[in-house]
Amino acid sequence: MPRGGSLVSEHPDVGGRLGPPSDGQRARLLDAVARVVAEKGYVASTVTDIVREAGVSRSTFYEQFAGKEACFLEAYRHGVDVLDARVGAAVRAADPSDWRAQLRAGIGAWLETLSAEPRFARTYLLEIAAAGEAARQARAEALRRFAERYRATAFKAGHRPGLDVLLIVCAGSEQLAAERVRTGAADELMALVDPVSACVEAVIEGASRI
Repeated sequence: MPRGGSLVSEHPDVGGRLGPPSDGQRARLLDAVARVVAEKGYVASTVTDIVREAGVSRSTFYEQFAGKEACFLEAYRHGVDVLDARVGAAVRAADPSDWRAQLRAGIGAWLETLSAEPRFARTYLLEIAAAGEAARQARAEALRRFAERYRATAFKAGHRPGLDVLLIVCAGSEQLAAERVRTGAADELMALVDPVSACVEAVIEGASRI
């Protein structure tokens, strides 16, 4: 049975449906795959592992998903939804007249969530790379989503950075965070708030020269 929900369980399409084995089976499987992959890695994880963790049968799994990849990618996208929602809430709570404060708040929420949710952090930053072409596309969509957030903040400040340069910043930030998670230093993620904020600010303010 589940040993405490993953970040995926906070998604409204998942968390509200977690319950006994007869109820919310798709939601249970999504939560389970996030935890199993974080513990064993995507390649080593099997459908057997996922259904055991979710407390459902293999036939139930295949009624819901075509295979491990489809289940994993849906869980990944749900986790990104929750991560994005936390970033958005932090930005809205910051001083609306100070774009730097908004930017820093969003970056802080992103890193704080990854630090507090190490299983999701491993899935989001490391295991997604092992799940094939569709997973790479899902990661690209997530990067674009956060780059668009940076651009919205920049536009409010009167700056017009190109999306490509902001994607570079997002990818670089992910790489820094991934290295800490890979080496077991996820508790040091918050130390990246200052350098990531400074980098993004510099890119935004230098937009006219790019």
